[in-house]
Amino acid sequence: MRDLLQAGAHFGHQTRFWNPKMDQYIFGARNKIHIINLEHTVPAFNDALTTVQRLAEKKNQVMFVGTKRAAGKIIEEHARRCGMPFVSHRWLGGMLTNYKTIRSSIKRLRELEEQEANGTFAKLTKKEALMRSRMKDKLERSIGGIKEMSGLPDVLFVVDVDHERIAVTEANKLGIPVIGIVDTNSDPDGVDYVIPGNDDAIRAVKLYVTAVADAVLAGKAQAGEVVSADEFVEVAEPEAEPAAPAGEVSEAPAEEVAEAAAPEGEAAVPAAAAEAAPENQEADSGASADSDAAEGAVEGAVEGAADEAETPAS
Repeated sequence: MRDLLQAGAHFGHQTRFWNPKMDQYIFGARNKIHIINLEHTVPAFNDALTTVQRLAEKKNQVMFVGTKRAAGKIIEEHARRCGMPFVSHRWLGGMLTNYKTIRSSIKRLRELEEQEANGTFAKLTKKEALMRSRMKDKLERSIGGIKEMSGLPDVLFVVDVDHERIAVTEANKLGIPVIGIVDTNSDPDGVDYVIPGNDDAIRAVKLYVTAVADAVLAGKAQAGEVVSADEFVEVAEPEAEPAAPAGEVSEAPAEEVAEAAAPEGEAAVPAAAAEAAPENQEADSGASADSDAAEGAVEGAVEGAADEAETPAS
């Protein structure tokens, strides 16, 4: 809440421009300016951020929409930072409801970018090259932010729902949830996640957009951690090595040699004990009781093997 206060998110519009549907979110009026109740803003904003993070974990798409001057550059910067589609210049009618046509425009933009990259523009006349360059720049401004979008977005994050009313209407027709920053002069109808707050102050807009972009990145990081955990679980543990046959030198630890000492392992027991003895001698004075027990067991195995070796065969 302190960050919202410092950013001026609680300042609404003049009282004569208010929308009565926002009455429940208004704390009062001072100097003929409505004051937004941030006690409604904070939980609503946190709920929206949780939703965005959950969608990002599922690799869903969050479209950032903000075409007004105070929001355009901020929207573009942070949408690119989190790798999500955005519209920051002008919302084209039918960008969602007529996505098939928009997709053909995206294809045309890709063709022009490829022609510019492979030197096709240099082979054309100056006039033709200039016309194609201008067309590419125009398409880049209008649909450049959605050219990497694989399909319709799963949720819209809108700054100033009144200014972006066409986008909100199209999303409502397609059943796409809308997260919107709603000022005191705006109509909250059609917005699924209403975040009451100042949608004109640059500091406030930057705070909103930065938080949503961070939520997207957190969701992506969480999805990456889950995948890594699954991959780790799927790795099978190595099976235990089979016991060495009688008469062969055992590579098992000293404890296993002591437990497996038997007459038919006469050659294996002394060799294992001989390998374990230097390790026991190098142990410091602070060795644990388990190490002492293992050492005693090995010594007992060595003595038993020696006694059996000295006994003549019957």
